[in-house]
Amino acid sequence: MMALGRGNAMVVALTLSLLLLHSEMAHAATYTVGDANGWTFNVAAWPKGKTFKAGDTLVFNYSPGAHNVVAVNRAGYKACKTPKGSKTYTSGSDQIKLAKGQNYFICNFAGHCESGTKIAINAV
Repeated sequence: MMALGRGNAMVVALTLSLLLLHSEMAHAATYTVGDANGWTFNVAAWPKGKTFKAGDTLVFNYSPGAHNVVAVNRAGYKACKTPKGSKTYTSGSDQIKLAKGQNYFICNFAGHCESGTKIAINAV
Protein backbone atom coordinates (compact mmCIF):
# COMPACT_ATOMS: atom_id res chain seq x y z
CA MET A 1 0.00 0.00 0.00
CA MET A 2 2.86 2.38 0.85
CA ALA A 3 4.45 1.92 -2.61
CA LEU A 4 1.17 2.85 -4.26
CA GLY A 5 1.01 6.06 -2.19
CA ARG A 6 4.53 7.09 -3.24
CA GLY A 7 3.71 6.30 -6.86
CA ASN A 8 0.66 8.55 -6.74
CA ALA A 9 2.70 11.32 -5.10
CA MET A 10 5.28 11.05 -7.92
CA VAL A 11 2.52 11.31 -10.56
CA VAL A 12 1.05 14.36 -8.84
CA ALA A 13 4.47 16.00 -8.53
CA LEU A 14 5.26 15.32 -12.19
CA THR A 15 1.88 16.64 -13.30
CA LEU A 16 2.30 19.83 -11.26
CA SER A 17 5.80 20.33 -12.68
CA LEU A 18 4.52 19.98 -16.24
CA LEU A 19 1.65 22.40 -15.59
CA LEU A 20 4.05 24.96 -14.15
CA LEU A 21 6.38 24.57 -17.15
CA HIS A 22 3.45 24.90 -19.55
CA SER A 23 2.25 27.99 -17.68
CA GLU A 24 5.69 29.60 -17.96
CA MET A 25 5.83 28.88 -21.71
CA ALA A 26 2.27 30.14 -22.22
CA HIS A 27 3.28 33.59 -20.97
CA ALA A 28 6.04 34.04 -23.56
CA ALA A 29 4.92 35.90 -26.67
CA THR A 30 6.29 36.02 -30.20
CA TYR A 31 6.53 39.34 -32.04
CA THR A 32 7.36 39.93 -35.70
CA VAL A 33 9.58 43.00 -35.79
CA GLY A 34 8.11 45.61 -38.11
CA ASP A 35 4.90 43.57 -38.43
CA ALA A 36 4.08 42.89 -42.12
CA ASN A 37 6.91 45.19 -43.33
CA GLY A 38 9.54 43.17 -41.49
CA TRP A 39 13.02 44.28 -40.46
CA THR A 40 13.63 47.27 -42.71
CA PHE A 41 14.21 51.02 -42.73
CA ASN A 42 12.34 53.25 -40.25
CA VAL A 43 11.46 50.39 -37.90
CA ALA A 44 12.98 52.08 -34.83
CA ALA A 45 9.57 53.22 -33.53
CA TRP A 46 7.98 49.75 -33.89
CA PRO A 47 8.39 48.80 -30.17
CA LYS A 48 6.47 51.89 -28.94
CA GLY A 49 3.29 50.98 -27.07
CA LYS A 50 4.23 47.31 -26.71
CA THR A 51 5.14 45.57 -23.45
CA PHE A 52 7.85 42.94 -23.73
CA LYS A 53 8.82 40.31 -21.18
CA ALA A 54 12.03 38.37 -20.71
CA GLY A 55 11.62 35.14 -22.68
CA ASP A 56 9.50 36.70 -25.43
CA THR A 57 10.78 35.97 -28.93
CA LEU A 58 11.42 38.53 -31.65
CA VAL A 59 11.22 37.33 -35.25
CA PHE A 60 13.25 39.40 -37.71
CA ASN A 61 12.07 38.83 -41.30
CA TYR A 62 14.19 40.30 -44.11
CA SER A 63 15.92 39.36 -47.35
CA PRO A 64 19.34 37.87 -46.57
CA GLY A 65 21.97 39.99 -48.27
CA ALA A 66 19.77 43.09 -47.91
CA HIS A 67 19.97 43.32 -44.10
CA ASN A 68 21.27 41.51 -41.03
CA VAL A 69 20.53 41.69 -37.31
CA VAL A 70 23.25 42.45 -34.78
CA ALA A 71 22.67 42.28 -31.02
CA VAL A 72 24.59 45.24 -29.61
CA ASN A 73 25.00 47.16 -26.37
CA ARG A 74 23.63 50.64 -25.69
CA ALA A 75 26.74 52.38 -27.03
CA GLY A 76 26.59 50.34 -30.24
CA TYR A 77 22.91 51.19 -30.63
CA LYS A 78 23.40 54.93 -30.13
CA ALA A 79 26.46 55.16 -32.39
CA CYS A 80 25.24 52.59 -34.97
CA LYS A 81 28.49 50.70 -34.47
CA THR A 82 29.11 46.98 -33.97
CA PRO A 83 31.09 46.34 -30.78
CA LYS A 84 33.68 43.58 -30.92
CA GLY A 85 32.14 40.20 -30.10
CA SER A 86 28.56 41.17 -31.06
CA LYS A 87 26.32 38.32 -32.27
CA THR A 88 25.30 38.74 -35.93
CA TYR A 89 22.28 36.97 -37.45
CA THR A 90 21.93 36.53 -41.22
CA SER A 91 19.23 33.92 -41.92
CA GLY A 92 16.49 36.35 -43.00
CA SER A 93 14.15 34.78 -40.45
CA ASP A 94 16.00 35.15 -37.17
CA GLN A 95 14.31 34.28 -33.88
CA ILE A 96 15.87 35.92 -30.85
CA LYS A 97 14.72 35.43 -27.25
CA LEU A 98 14.71 38.60 -25.16
CA ALA A 99 16.82 38.80 -22.03
CA LYS A 100 15.56 40.71 -18.99
CA GLY A 101 16.44 44.40 -19.25
CA GLN A 102 17.57 46.38 -22.26
CA ASN A 103 17.97 44.61 -25.61
CA TYR A 104 19.43 46.47 -28.60
CA PHE A 105 19.49 45.38 -32.24
CA ILE A 106 20.82 47.08 -35.36
CA CYS A 107 21.48 46.30 -39.01
CA ASN A 108 25.16 47.03 -39.56
CA PHE A 109 25.01 47.35 -43.36
CA ALA A 110 26.34 50.79 -44.35
CA GLY A 111 23.75 53.49 -43.60
CA HIS A 112 20.98 51.10 -42.53
CA CYS A 113 21.11 51.71 -38.76
CA GLU A 114 21.30 55.44 -39.40
CA SER A 115 18.13 55.07 -41.54
CA GLY A 116 16.20 53.54 -38.63
CA THR A 117 16.93 49.82 -39.02
CA LYS A 118 17.43 49.47 -35.29
CA ILE A 119 15.29 48.80 -32.22
CA ALA A 120 15.71 49.16 -28.46
CA ILE A 121 13.52 47.02 -26.24
CA ASN A 122 13.20 46.84 -22.47
CA ALA A 123 12.03 43.39 -21.39
CA VAL A 124 10.54 43.22 -17.89
